Parts: sequence; C-alpha cells; structure tokens
Amino acid sequence: MADDPILAPPTGGIVIESVPPEVSSLRAFWSAFRENRGALLGLIVVAFIAFLALFAPFVAPHSPIEQFRQHVQQPPIWAGGSWAFPFGTDAVGRDVLSRLIYGARISLGIGLSVMVVSVTLGIVLGLASAFLRGVVESVVMRVMDLVVAIPSLVLAILIVAVLGPSLVNTIIAVTVVYLPRYVRLVRAAAIAELSKEYVVAARVAGVGKLRLMFVTVLPNCLAPLIVQAALGISDAILEAAALGFLGLGAQPPTPEWGAMLADSREFIRSAPWIVTLPGLAILVTVVAINLMGDGLRDALDPKLRRS
Repeated sequence: MADDPILAPPTGGIVIESVPPEVSSLRAFWSAFRENRGALLGLIVVAFIAFLALFAPFVAPHSPIEQFRQHVQQPPIWAGGSWAFPFGTDAVGRDVLSRLIYGARISLGIGLSVMVVSVTLGIVLGLASAFLRGVVESVVMRVMDLVVAIPSLVLAILIVAVLGPSLVNTIIAVTVVYLPRYVRLVRAAAIAELSKEYVVAARVAGVGKLRLMFVTVLPNCLAPLIVQAALGISDAILEAAALGFLGLGAQPPTPEWGAMLADSREFIRSAPWIVTLPGLAILVTVVAINLMGDGLRDALDPKLRRS
C-alpha cells in the first residue's frame, strides 16, 4: 500500500508547519498586568501588607495593647528613639509599630469582608433584576437608588448609630453603603449579555434559569466586577477609617488605623509621629490597592489585551 495517496508522504516540497500552542489566559493576563509598573508595585506593597497582617503575632515586636509606662511618647528611631520601639510609642506607652501591624489585619479584614459580602449580594440581586425584570427589578433598583441618594458617610454613621458602634456593625454599614455599585454593575453587564447568541442558544437548548444565570451569563460579567471589587477594598478601608476616627468603628483598645488617628489627634504638635504613621499606613495601602485595581482593569480589558 505504498502507493496509497492517503498514506503516502507529502511531495512537491510542501512543508506542514506545526501550530504553536495558545498561550494560557492566565499567562496572558499576567503578561498584560506586569506591563503596568505602577500596578506591579501596588501588588508588591499589598502583598507585603497582607503578609504583615497574616503573621502579625510573629512579626510585631510587642503586643498592640501592652503599655510601657516608662516609655510614654518615646520618639521613633530616626528622632532619637531606641530600637526597642522603632516607630516610637503612643500617649499611654503602646508600641506604634505593633499597633500598625495589627491594624493592617483589622483594616484589610474589613475591606475584604465588605468586598466579599457586597459582591455576593450584588451578584444575586443584579442577576435577579436582569433576568426577572418587572416588579423584582423595580423594587431592587429603587432600593439601590435610595441608598445612593444618601451620602455614603452619612448613611454609614446612621446605620452604626442605630446598631451601635462596633467592628461588626462597621462592616455591615460599609457593606450597605457600597452594595448599589455592585448590583448596578452586574445588572447592566447581564442585560448586555442576554441579547447575545450564546444565551439565546442556551435558552433554546432548555437550560434552566438558575444555570443560565450563574453558569452561562455570570462568568462573562466577571471582568468589570473583579476590577470594581479590587477598588472597593480601598474604599471600604477609607470608610471604616472615617467611622473609626469619629468613634463609631472599632472601639479602644482595638488597633484600627482610624481609631488610632482619633486617639492621637491632640498630640499632633507634641508627638506628630503618633498621628502621622497611621495616616501614612492608610494612604500607602489605599494608593497601592488603587494602583493594583488600575492594572487589573487594563489587563482584563479585551481592547488592551494582545491577541
């Protein structure tokens, strides 16, 4: 069967080139993300802060609530202090560095908790509004409009005033404040997907509504949702810090960055490091998360991704 045209090797100098394997979407995303130097720097800073937060008991030199009465308002190392308290101590002798490290755990915990709850509720309510329409859509969107109509900090203060000042109630208040942005985003993205052919084909094939919502449509709405969720963490940290500064968030002696600012504002002239360092911690964390969010937006935007 050597002369069989099917089994015979190609002749005439024709060379069959092998098709290179496609680059995985994860590798393509990372390649697009790392092109943004600011986003890469933000990721490194956020990863470092998250490392400190996770391993605070092992990294912090002292307990965040331990008082060293003989070292009250000791200056930081660059202002003539000692290495026993590199960032100095506060008005009651607590180590500022240890409180900042433990404060990272609380602030990031608030941001992540608010993000997870808000995104979960936003997905459910947004998809329900897009698919059910009618009364369900009207009720959900009018409630979201009502929440948006009230300034975010005012609404958060109102909720905490009703529930009582605590860390858990701070998370609840900030979640309510930022929920509308996720509901609106998911609803708009889902409505845009409903008119596409793959959704029509899935409906013709008899796919159930829940499977259509969460398996077929939702994965195609995740790109803008991921970006908004990343940026929402920094907004939640700022909102929680504002509530803590007003005395409505985490209560003393909890080392939350906003509460640390509130406790030390009277020492802004006599011991400025007590006020400056928590403010810098909030600033650096928020800026780093925003830079990372911008990189996520650019990497997930199909118009900016290389084919």
